[in-house]
Amino acid sequence: MLAGLMLVTTALRGGQPPQPSPAQSYSPSLRSGPSNTASAHYSSVSALPPSEPVRLRIPAIGVNAPMTELTLDGTGALRPPSADMPAFAGWYGDGTTPGSVGTAITTGHVDTQEGPGVFYRLGALAKGDTIEITRADRRTAVFAVDAVELYDKEAFPDEKVYGSSHRPELRVITCGGEYAEGTGYQGNVVVYATLTAVT
Repeated sequence: MLAGLMLVTTALRGGQPPQPSPAQSYSPSLRSGPSNTASAHYSSVSALPPSEPVRLRIPAIGVNAPMTELTLDGTGALRPPSADMPAFAGWYGDGTTPGSVGTAITTGHVDTQEGPGVFYRLGALAKGDTIEITRADRRTAVFAVDAVELYDKEAFPDEKVYGSSHRPELRVITCGGEYAEGTGYQGNVVVYATLTAVT
């Protein structure tokens, strides 16, 4: 179990990244998350064997990013990509690889002191948008967004976000919410997605 997510919390001067619309959250009947209910976009596509992800694309928000493997720090929190890699998406190397059965975790910066990060517009995603991850085996796992939610860092739902699944799922996480000088962004944007195709 990952123990929450800590990302670099440096806001750009003069602008805030998009925040998720309440309409993109799970409906009340699905509040527990996709691992405990049927995903609206779940299909019978077969899961893939493990293979490292190499590139992530999210056409709706113009993301086309190389991927880098991430590890946990001493407290069990996922280390983000280094601050000098704002255009990279990270993936949790000791967890599920995207497209395989389970919950794959990806993360990246919303911004740095130098400008927007790879997931600056993540909060603008909508249900049904696609996320494509090309893997080292040259296959591409295509996921459909089930929900986009914003959580306060002090009330981050670890089990809902990181919990295991019997089908191939993906989480994409970055910072979000209000920004406070000295402590940074007060929340995390989390995208929930389910595998719907393999190319």
